[in-house]
Amino acid sequence: MNAPLYNTEILRLAATIPHHERLPDAMGSAEKRSPVCGSRVAVDINVGPDGRVSDLGMLVRACALGQASASLLGATVLGKSTAEIASARDALTAWLAGVGPLPDWPGLELFTPALPHSARHASIRLAFEAAAEASEAAAAKAPA
Repeated sequence: MNAPLYNTEILRLAATIPHHERLPDAMGSAEKRSPVCGSRVAVDINVGPDGRVSDLGMLVRACALGQASASLLGATVLGKSTAEIASARDALTAWLAGVGPLPDWPGLELFTPALPHSARHASIRLAFEAAAEASEAAAAKAPA
């Protein structure tokens, strides 16, 4: 794998994170931090009566890889269920560890050059880990 770890698309995504403000009175919130590099991502989620994500807010203080991952999450998480987010998180973790296929989430193939760089994996996972936890908390508060 000779592709550069940081490329134009990674940097573009890092600079264009959607939903980049915290939600007031979020139904579910979670913050994750990478112990390796100190990157942090906080995610706030509201869910609708159907249990699917209706609103998202994020505060991202991460390296370009963590920012790009948050951007990809934010671009398509609205309308996803808690189970879909948890599945994406688990698939991303497995793929980065080399024990699973590319996750079914738009754009994650962009991180293929990071596969041999295990120290970068935590940053790439942060947004998905925080979103899964925040979504579970929000779903628990959703009216039945």
